[in-house]
This record gives sequence, structure tokens and C-alpha cells, in this order.
Amino acid sequence: MNNIYETLNDMQQLAVYHTEGPLLILAGAGSGKTRVLTHRIAYLIEEKHVQPYNIMAITFTNKAAGEMRERVNKIVGFGAEQVWVSTFHSACVRILRRYIDRIGYNNDFTIYDTEDQKKLLKDVIKNLNLDPKMYKENAVLGRISDFKNKLVTTGEVAQMAQSDFKLLNISKIYNNYQEALKKNNALDFDDLIMKTVQLFKQCPEVLESYQERLKYIMVDEYQDTNGAQFAFIKLLASKYQNLCVVGDDDQSIYKFRGADISNILQFDLKNPKLGFVTVTDVQCTRDLSQAKVYVTFLGKQERNDAGMKILKQSKGFIRSTLAKRMTIRKMPDLIFIQDTSLEQGNRIERILKDIQ
Repeated sequence: MNNIYETLNDMQQLAVYHTEGPLLILAGAGSGKTRVLTHRIAYLIEEKHVQPYNIMAITFTNKAAGEMRERVNKIVGFGAEQVWVSTFHSACVRILRRYIDRIGYNNDFTIYDTEDQKKLLKDVIKNLNLDPKMYKENAVLGRISDFKNKLVTTGEVAQMAQSDFKLLNISKIYNNYQEALKKNNALDFDDLIMKTVQLFKQCPEVLESYQERLKYIMVDEYQDTNGAQFAFIKLLASKYQNLCVVGDDDQSIYKFRGADISNILQFDLKNPKLGFVTVTDVQCTRDLSQAKVYVTFLGKQERNDAGMKILKQSKGFIRSTLAKRMTIRKMPDLIFIQDTSLEQGNRIERILKDIQ
């Protein structure tokens, strides 16, 4: 095996070597998560003989995607350019440029920026004879963006409105705004993902073609995904389920874009075949008496009580969430719990001895 993997710590190696089935990696700042992803890509190609063409890595910003592309090129070498490294929106643009004609648009569609959106929305509000002081462009665009990030259609908003007069008018604005976009053969930023999900649902043959191509999918900063992004990834990965997501359950920086932290908190429920959950840090040790403590369980039902005791004493949203579920669900195959207390390490060591 290539010695590049020997530079990884134990927990990073576990994440790299687990290639089949859904995988959740919990990693804080400075834990080397990008390094794990790039080495995982190399491992898939070099050791598992996966074609680079069948691998996708998604992140949120063009800068992050560019950095990941550079690292992949450096570590993989020949064939690295075939790995699909992209942001969510760039990936969706690429798909829509080929197939959006299947859902009623021309493939040479225009992508509206904020100023284009405001200009179009201003005309829509004026044509509906609504007071622009009550329906300010930024506020209405924010509502429309929120609807799209949650995959809420114009018809669904109208149904939600019922006797809510202002929401009913917003639903009319949303509907006419979407009709105007389509008339102009244009999409806004949020449409890129929503329309790709629509395309996949309405044209299963298109979805299947991408499922066959992208058999191994990795998503960075998964805690920042919104409903539309989650649906996009779920559809792509549903056939082979080789989905690896990396995130920090204590951090989400894209709440203003509709990021849904439950996507990472409930990853184990949404993926019943989850291979393992890991909480990792730059430093790691297998010595339970050390300050940094990592605990491994083997997924046996009778170990749930001990698992709950440990999970409840550890920090972070997902650790406490998992603890609450432990009585009704089989424990994941591997759980790594980090704690900074020496006393906690001794306590865990005693519990482990009791259940062995």
C-alpha cells in the first residue's frame, strides 16, 4: 500500500479506508478533514481501483473547490482531472446545461444575479398592483430564496397561505416571478439546485446516468447543506449509497442560506446502513488514560446502556442526539468520542471493562 496513508493518524486512516456505504465524519477546525478527503480519493483510485470518473467531491465555495482540486491533482497525479471536484451550484449548472431542455427551458439559459432579480421582481410587484413599501425587494427575495432552499413550490406556498393575506400576495409574487424567469429562459442562483432536483425527479433516466457515473460521492462542510442540497445529494447517492459527508455538528456558517443542521444531526437515521460515526481531532490516542479519549464500540445491542452513559457525558449536538436514540437503534459500528478530562477517561475505561 502507498506510504502516503502512513502520514495520517489512526482516526483519519479509518475514515480513508472505509469506502463502501454511507460514512459520516465529524471533524472540527484543524482536524485535517480536507486531507482525509483527498487521501480517500487517492485510496479509492489506487487501492480500490475505482475510476476517477466515478468520484465526485463537493464543497461550498469556489475557493475551497479550487484548493481541493489542487490537492487532488498533487496526490493522485495521472487521472486526477477526471475526478469531479465542484461546488453544489457549479455541479448543477453543468448538469442543467445538458438536460434542462427536458423540463421546458433552453440549454443556453441565463443565470440572473441579484440586480437582475431585483429588477424583475420590481416589475412583478408593479404588475400585481402591490405596494412596494409593504413588499420590499430584499425581503421578498429572501422569502423566495428560503422557499427554494426548502424545495417549496409556488403552488405549495399558495396552499400554505390560506387566510394569510400577506403570504397569499407573496405566493402570487413568487408565482409570477418564476413565470417571468422562465419566459426569459433564466434561472436565479437558488433555482440551480431546485431545478436540478426537479430534473432528476421528472427524468429518472437522467438521474440514473449520473448515478452510474458518480458512484462515490464526498461532501465537505455537510452541516451547511440546506434542504435542496440534501435532496440533490440524496438522489445522486441513492443507488450505490457510497456517500461520505464531512462536517462539524457544532458549527454552521450558512444559516442565512437555509442551512439545516438536522441534515448532519440525523444522518444516522437518514442512512440506516451507516458504517460509522467519528469525532476526530488532530491529536489522537488509543490510550484511554490520556487526556484525548477515543472509545470504540462494536455495534452490539447489549452495549447500548454503556454507550448511552458515555455519549451523554460527551459534548456536542450529535453526541447527545445519538445518546437519546441509543435505546431504540443499533449502535453504529464505530463511535469515537473525544473528551479532555482524565477523570472521564478513567470512567470510560471502567465501563469498557464491565461490558467486555
